[in-house]
Amino acid sequence: MKVKVLSWNIWCGTHLDKVINFLETANADILALQEVTQDERGNVAEIIANTLEYQYVYTTDVDMPLKYLPDYDQDDERTIKMGNAILSKYEILDSKEHYLFENKGRSIIEAKIKIKDTVLNVFSIHLKHTHQQQLNLQDLQAGNLLQLLPQENTIVMGDFNSLPESGVIQRVSKVLQNTEKESHQTPTWSVYREGCTECLIDKIVHKLDYIFISKNLRSNSFHVYQSKASDHLPVSVMVAI
Repeated sequence: MKVKVLSWNIWCGTHLDKVINFLETANADILALQEVTQDERGNVAEIIANTLEYQYVYTTDVDMPLKYLPDYDQDDERTIKMGNAILSKYEILDSKEHYLFENKGRSIIEAKIKIKDTVLNVFSIHLKHTHQQQLNLQDLQAGNLLQLLPQENTIVMGDFNSLPESGVIQRVSKVLQNTEKESHQTPTWSVYREGCTECLIDKIVHKLDYIFISKNLRSNSFHVYQSKASDHLPVSVMVAI
């Protein structure tokens, strides 16, 4: 049996209607979303899940300054809550938040998803943005992530904020399978110049988004979609279980 999984940093739902329209068309079985927010619209993960009829789990524990988002003033000091989510067409048996630092900080979300006789361990992850520079902070995050992963039936998806040649991706690739062929790493960021007010990149030149699977699983048909609904492009793959 094959399931379609898709990962996407949705840019705090800046273009939420377009996000929902794309996800409806993509019709993935399992979604890993990053930068889901809790704001005046409500919980973005809940809105998407209810609209498209997915089960969902989420965490929103990061304060995102509004001044970094489009349509807000640069001197706006307000924040909204931001985090990660997993949405599934299959039953979510359990979920758990994990922190990659002893002093907490941003968390990742894990969901145990039952598909017939198999339980998949699915993670949605968003590492700290370091402006495409290798930092010890990300090495620490990656090391702590690898320590908590089950050895089998595991899928890790998200915005790693790390380039393919970085120590983070190389380290993760020794434990898990990168579902995109190493010889062809497709860029996924940045669709919009406003995606980072410091980087100010107006071309899609950096690969930051990945789907990894445990070595007992197999995958094919990795795909990077074109979309203007976020500053990141969505990525998907078919996983055989």
